[in-house]
Amino acid sequence: MKVHFIGIGGIGLSALARFLKYDGHSVTGSDIKESPLIQELRGEGIEITIPHSASAINSQDMVIYSAAVKQCNVEIIEAARHNIQSKSRKEALPFILGNKKNYCVAGAHGKSTTTAILASILQSSALIGAISKEFDSNFRYQNDLVAFEADESDASFLLSNPYCAIVTNAEPEHMEYYNHDLKRFYGAYEQFLKMAKVRVINAEDEFLNTLEDLEAIRLYPTTDIKDISFTLKNGEPYTTFDLKDLGTFEVWGFGHHIALDASLAILAALNEIGLDEIKENLTKYKGIKKRFDIVQKTNGLVVIDDYAHHPTEIKATIKSVSLYSNLKDMNNTVVIWQPHKYSRTIDNLAEFKECFKGCDELIILPVYSAGEELIEIDFAKEFEKYNPVFAQKIISKKGMVQIIKDDKILKTYQHGLIVGVGAGDITYQLRP
Repeated sequence: MKVHFIGIGGIGLSALARFLKYDGHSVTGSDIKESPLIQELRGEGIEITIPHSASAINSQDMVIYSAAVKQCNVEIIEAARHNIQSKSRKEALPFILGNKKNYCVAGAHGKSTTTAILASILQSSALIGAISKEFDSNFRYQNDLVAFEADESDASFLLSNPYCAIVTNAEPEHMEYYNHDLKRFYGAYEQFLKMAKVRVINAEDEFLNTLEDLEAIRLYPTTDIKDISFTLKNGEPYTTFDLKDLGTFEVWGFGHHIALDASLAILAALNEIGLDEIKENLTKYKGIKKRFDIVQKTNGLVVIDDYAHHPTEIKATIKSVSLYSNLKDMNNTVVIWQPHKYSRTIDNLAEFKECFKGCDELIILPVYSAGEELIEIDFAKEFEKYNPVFAQKIISKKGMVQIIKDDKILKTYQHGLIVGVGAGDITYQLRP
């Protein structure tokens, strides 16, 4: 088929576009502006129109659009004029994944990491909402065995046709989609699990623990994962742990949450391959970009980029950073936070006020609105116990990070450990 993607430059939609192209379909796309990812897609032979234009619609069989695209988009209107079927990303999943053997990973936290680890272990096709460092992409086409990051934010995971459903946790998030109805939210997770033939869950999650009648492979992290230790190899972080009676495993990354994500992937993979192959393939996982991503490393300065944008994630990141700083013998940890969305910040304000414990300095950047209307938040008052520094942006150069406000340099760091957290454009500001 000829398939056109509106918003093809997004991390999720681009993976689906690549997958369909390798699956034998003819793929085109459009977006509002150029980006490095757009250039990569063009290099793979995908014709892309910038910006959106009615002229991009020409004899396609199907149009697939991202969640950010509105029905007034000129290409959707043009597709309707030519009676070309248009589907949201969510609606298109059965077409894209329908006949594959899908290992689908869902959860509020850790799903990108777990999916990437699983793809490394299975050496499968992969559709991830992040860039795996193993194959330097959010996508890989190997075979009909697929490691897929399933999205609960709009309940699209219910259309992912899971053969195996893996749930890292079911902490309430994106509640606006579920009309702030916990019964509806948890019901979607339960339905997702019931759709699968094989189920792997973090059984210590508050909700997942209640599903006693659901047949599943259950992981109890506090008792099933033992002897966790951390080490550095050539400056890179690794976590070693024992899992149930399966022996010892080593995975790239720092933290108990990394051991949890890897354990879920290992237990799922046992359905496909043997233990020796799992341990061998686990060494191929080298992390994902923007998750404890060490973007600069000199004798005195380490800069880490982390996608953490929820209090639970930030708390886990700061704990991992403390392990790294202790092993590296670095005596100053600076956290640079770019809040992501006004709604998320307000909904979780009490938790955000507590999650930065352990850092020596906190720098707060302007809220990355992601298209939301401005809502006033008194950050100075709410976070006064951290004595934060407020800045407009950061500039990262080789061997230094500069903090900028009113076009002036407030601070320059050439020593210590700098960690940026957030899901906005802070990831680009952190890179020299």
